Amino acid sequence: MFTGIIQAVGRIAAIEAGELDIRLRIQTEKLPLDDVALGDSIATSGVCLTVTELPGDGYWADVSPETLSTTTLGHRGVGDAVNLERSLTLSTPLGGHLVSGHVDGVGTIESIEEDARFWRVRIMAPENLACYVAMKGSICVDGTSLTVNKVDGRCFELTIIPQTWEETVFSDYQVGTAVNLEVDVIARYLERLMQFDNGEGKRHPDE
Repeated sequence: MFTGIIQAVGRIAAIEAGELDIRLRIQTEKLPLDDVALGDSIATSGVCLTVTELPGDGYWADVSPETLSTTTLGHRGVGDAVNLERSLTLSTPLGGHLVSGHVDGVGTIESIEEDARFWRVRIMAPENLACYVAMKGSICVDGTSLTVNKVDGRCFELTIIPQTWEETVFSDYQVGTAVNLEVDVIARYLERLMQFDNGEGKRHPDE
């Protein structure tokens, strides 16, 4: 689990393509790796990846075909910036919201407008995710925990403060940029509970 509070911006240092999957080498820049071990999880632009090698200045991770099909990682190139966050511990302050690192889909930046010292960013969500995005609710964009300020159909608007703009990959975004989206996990579980209340998926009485 993660909090959606980005700890560093890293870079993709190498990509090794397999038959259907890839391996990524991430240069972690300011992210400390002193107590990171093989098998630990690091959210990489919102995608929970398992550390498979530690070359010293970063880590290697395997990216499965499923992850490539549901995230932006398969379209990233060497040198691209990525948001980084290590998995939380019981002593980690929960400054954002609970984030699993399991990306639900890919959205698209529709507009970016400066507003005094802030930026208003409008994102188009995939149709199947739009129902989970609520005004003043939480959403994770490329691993960053954010509050939704406005919802208009499939589009939602965020206000990005200077700290977030400078310390994440938001400053690299342009209109048309694809971003990883993870909706609030509570909304997903609530939908599943409602399905059972409506009689869907209930077990047979004899089971």
